[in-house]
Amino acid sequence: MKTVLWALQVLLAAQFLWHGWLMVAPPAELVEIINANLGVGLRYFIGVAELLAAVGLILPGVLRIHTWLIPLTAAGLMIVTASATVYHSFRGETSSAIYTAVLFVIITFVAYMRWKVRPIVPRQKAQASSSTVWGRL
Repeated sequence: MKTVLWALQVLLAAQFLWHGWLMVAPPAELVEIINANLGVGLRYFIGVAELLAAVGLILPGVLRIHTWLIPLTAAGLMIVTASATVYHSFRGETSSAIYTAVLFVIITFVAYMRWKVRPIVPRQKAQASSSTVWGRL
C-alpha cells in the first residue's frame, strides 16, 4: 500500500504541477481565453496554489519533516477539485467535470490514507522508535 500511495502522490503532484504552471504561465494563445473565464487574479491564485500543492504532496514525505502537511495539502486539493467539478458542470463541460471528480476521489483516498491509515512517520519519531528497539536488543 505504501508504494501505491507514493505512486498516487507523485502522479497527483505531476498533474497539479502541470496545471498550476499552465495557470501561472499559459501559452500566449490561451491567456485571453483563461482571463475571460477566470480573471487574472483567480488564475494566478489557482496556479500558485496548485504549484505549492504539488510540492506539498511530495516534499514533506521525502524529507520526513512536517509530514502532517501531506493530508492537509490533499484536503486543500479536495476543495480545489470539488470547486472545479462544479465549475465545469455548470459550464456543460462534462468530460472535464468527470476528470476533476475522479481527481477528487483519488485525492480523498490519499488524504484519508495519509491521515489515518498509513501516515508517514516524521524523522524524529522514526529515530526514537528505532533507537528504543535497538536498545532492547
